[in-house]
Amino acid sequence: MTPAHLCALSEAEPAVFWLDSADAPRARPALTGAHTADLVVVGGGFTGLWTALIAREENPSREVVLIEAETVAFGASGRNGGFVDASLTHGLRNGLRHFGDEVGTLGRLGHENLAAIGETVARLGIDARLERPGVLVVATEAHQVAELAEEAALLRAHGEDVELLDAGAARELVDSPTYLAGLVQRSGQALVDPARLAWGLRAAVIAAGVRVYERTRATRLRDEGASVLVECEFGSIRAGSVVLATAAFVPLVRAIRRYVVPVYDYALVTEPLSHAQRDAVGWQGRHGVADAGNQFHYYRLTADDRILWGGYDAVYHFGGDVGPQRDHRAQTYELLARQFLDTFPQLAGIRFTHRWGGAIDTCSRFCAMWGTAHGGRVAYAVGYTGLGVAASRFGARVALDLVDRRDTERTRLRMVRRRPLPFPPEPLRWAGIELTRRSLAAADRGGGRRNLWLRALDRVGMGFDS
Repeated sequence: MTPAHLCALSEAEPAVFWLDSADAPRARPALTGAHTADLVVVGGGFTGLWTALIAREENPSREVVLIEAETVAFGASGRNGGFVDASLTHGLRNGLRHFGDEVGTLGRLGHENLAAIGETVARLGIDARLERPGVLVVATEAHQVAELAEEAALLRAHGEDVELLDAGAARELVDSPTYLAGLVQRSGQALVDPARLAWGLRAAVIAAGVRVYERTRATRLRDEGASVLVECEFGSIRAGSVVLATAAFVPLVRAIRRYVVPVYDYALVTEPLSHAQRDAVGWQGRHGVADAGNQFHYYRLTADDRILWGGYDAVYHFGGDVGPQRDHRAQTYELLARQFLDTFPQLAGIRFTHRWGGAIDTCSRFCAMWGTAHGGRVAYAVGYTGLGVAASRFGARVALDLVDRRDTERTRLRMVRRRPLPFPPEPLRWAGIELTRRSLAAADRGGGRRNLWLRALDRVGMGFDS
């Protein structure tokens, strides 16, 4: 007899659920020939789209060109879970660890940034399926119960609206026999359909007068006097300034490679829940959910009541290999399907309809980093490490400040001025990441105890999780 998790996967299409839509816009033509612009944005994900939109709205006379190697939202911006978090630092605890004296300012800026996203979506009529149900973090191991209580106290101390739940109260929100406790955070949280958000921003930048070229891969940056020449496969653009928003893909500025590695994340989506299945899991509040492990799952309901289930495995390939050959991983899909049915045994017999993976740009401090090159005419924002749906707008805002040489509250932040610790070269990079993954898995199994390797990473300020 075929195991239940394999039956559940048997009809899953190797496609990104969010992008598999009849509403997907037709690709824009590729760039050919020689062009000029005031600003070139390289990358059609959230960072690039926000950069182009803000630049054009602030200065309608500025000639802005956005180029994307594939199509808008092809990368991490279209492949994530749609969790929108006000945190700019991949969570409060990580922010305290790296930017303790700036956490208050970063928290305020993060909430202002999230509010600006909501305002823009409403003002431009973007159908991003924006919801604000809050996020439920659940303990599934005994040691995580006390950790959630500590997290709740920390969040309250920094002004967040949170509620600590026992197992019964957590299961009233979403019913799983694996839950031992829960924490609901209501402030600073939202959910979106990420592809629709990206497509809406794409339409907005085009309406604002930005020239958008898709299927246009930038191959090189070259200084030409006071300008930068962006060389592409079938043309070029000469511009006064450039913002790079290339996420996990091979960067055009070589220095970025020392600080950012591509890590693959995978996800599944079920068929729409029947009324009986929905009643079996509850979930009336439509909260986004994550568990509290180092190797954690994130999951949520879609607009048509499917369950998106992702995370846990974070896979780095030797040499930072990125490409379509890495977008699917059978052993991870099987692991995720088995863990899903362990979490929701009452949904036995359900089928997954979509399965996919994609690369996330991660750095050693787990949140965005910035820099400039080519005499300050090129700026970049990379390394978000997840939770970038909202933080990408802030990243874009800072990158524009840098390339325009503006002295702002944002550019004075230590978070912006200092870079994270670089990753070592290969083969030490791959070996270190693999050792860290295995150590984190052992910590999850062993009551949260961190071994000597993890404690050493803690001391030098490097991190890695799923």
